[in-house]
Amino acid sequence: RGVSKAYDVAAGKFLALKNVDMKVGAGEFVAVVGKSGSGKSTLINMITGIDSPTSGEIFVASTPVHDLDQEQLAVWRGRNVGVVFQFFQLLPTLTVAENIILPMDFCGVIPARERKERAFALLEKVGIVEQADKLPSDLSGGQQQRAAIARALANDPPIIVADEPTGNLDSHTSDAVMQLFSELAAEGKTVVMVTHERDLTRFFTRSITLADGAIIRSGNE
Repeated sequence: RGVSKAYDVAAGKFLALKNVDMKVGAGEFVAVVGKSGSGKSTLINMITGIDSPTSGEIFVASTPVHDLDQEQLAVWRGRNVGVVFQFFQLLPTLTVAENIILPMDFCGVIPARERKERAFALLEKVGIVEQADKLPSDLSGGQQQRAAIARALANDPPIIVADEPTGNLDSHTSDAVMQLFSELAAEGKTVVMVTHERDLTRFFTRSITLADGAIIRSGNE
């Protein structure tokens, strides 16, 4: 509600978001679209608490994310939000399964004895269980993105936020990854995705269009 974000730059203040109001319901699969520099990544960084607003309020479920300190944010994010990045961000020295177990170790939501089994079940869900003991560098881009989605699901968060998750994938792999996100939304997860790829709009329940830090369109266009 009324979220603005200003950054200090050499020329003064740059307003990345301008008084943004946005509401996303449980189980929606929402696209955030707009040209480069329109504020898309800043907006989702607000939702995940990676960045904080200059003014305005952010409630995720009933949690006032804008009021949490860094320590509280880390705990809240670990339990409530799964983040999927464009460049996967898998840790290169850990196996795929270890990458997925790590968030479980941090949060302690999943009992220790169940973590390995859960990691393998999630890899099964995303279709790459046979890659569990490999290092990320041994996987294709599409397989790494699937591993990153499995990692985002590690602590069974209600919200998945993805920033250009298909930006480095070919169209066939991209469609398969999008289908996976669609299935997660159908299961009740709330999925918010930044994308610049218009041909993916068939997967979304709704699109929100940003321009110059403001929402200019929100609906089923």
